Amino acid sequence: MRLQALLQHPDALPVVPEVAARLIATFGRDDVDLDSITADLERDPALVARLLRQANSALFRLLRPVHSARDAVMVLGFNRVRALVVAAAVQSRFPAPPGMDLERFWSYSFVAASVARRVCVPRRLDDNVAFTAALLHAVGELVMHQVMPEVMRDLDRTCPWYALERAGAEYQALGYAYAEVGAALAQHWRLPRLLVQAIEQHLDPLHRESADPLAAVVHLAAWRARVWALGNQRDMLIHTYPDALGELLQLDPDLLVDPDVVNPGAAR
Repeated sequence: MRLQALLQHPDALPVVPEVAARLIATFGRDDVDLDSITADLERDPALVARLLRQANSALFRLLRPVHSARDAVMVLGFNRVRALVVAAAVQSRFPAPPGMDLERFWSYSFVAASVARRVCVPRRLDDNVAFTAALLHAVGELVMHQVMPEVMRDLDRTCPWYALERAGAEYQALGYAYAEVGAALAQHWRLPRLLVQAIEQHLDPLHRESADPLAAVVHLAAWRARVWALGNQRDMLIHTYPDALGELLQLDPDLLVDPDVVNPGAAR
């Protein structure tokens, strides 16, 4: 299926839930009314349930469990909650894509998000934006598995979605990859342009007229999460480390090649 045909499929670009749309509209604003946002969240119990499940998962080492939307905002902070709500909204629109283990997918995504927060600090990039971009960078896989399950099932047999070579396999088989699909969903949901661009360009940020630092951060975060998903072996970390992007971001390689950098509580 060509990219345009995929994106025109009725299941490819669903409408964003109302509460998530209101939170998306707060990007770039300094005058956010947290009481109003919390009230909005409380009007969507299903979305709040997904938010609380994420917040209380093993990927967050919280000092105490959170039991309500208000708790989540107080404990996690508004920016983190906003990212989690958008992720929960994606999950609500793609609740069971054929062939996808959603628990594994979101664990992978949270690991990428936690790594992105760590990586962006030396470049003084916004760590909340980096967290959000990395958390959502692979949502195109959910769209593709939902719309064309048989095609993706065949591809998954030879190259799992979390493999390091996955994007190349998708380009070879389809002519496009999950990054373009995810960017289309992000644009459809009116996420900020810098997030759309980071999702779209993260597979190969150096082959652009001007390398986007946020896309480079997401690339490194995705690479690190994939190695984690593949067993988190030091030899693989050392031999697959993206040197050029590490140099672009002026990172010490030891920051990411230590297996202990990523752990089940990494999203904290």
